[in-house]
Amino acid sequence: MTTTHAPKGNPAGYFPSIEKKYGRPIAEWKDLIRTSPLTRHMELVAWLKSEHGLGHGHANALVKHTLDEDKTG
Repeated sequence: MTTTHAPKGNPAGYFPSIEKKYGRPIAEWKDLIRTSPLTRHMELVAWLKSEHGLGHGHANALVKHTLDEDKTG
């Protein structure tokens, strides 16, 4: 059996399965997150789940990675 779980603490480990499952490159997801009027982590996760059909783990990984990336510049 193949697992799609990311290594603990590495949200980018989910990226190949996110691209495969939802058919969009990670850069597009990051752009959506960055242009959303929402700014809080869990608000963004809920939005990706409700508006774009992502699972919780995938949405959480995308938001965490994007927000962390924006903090470090």
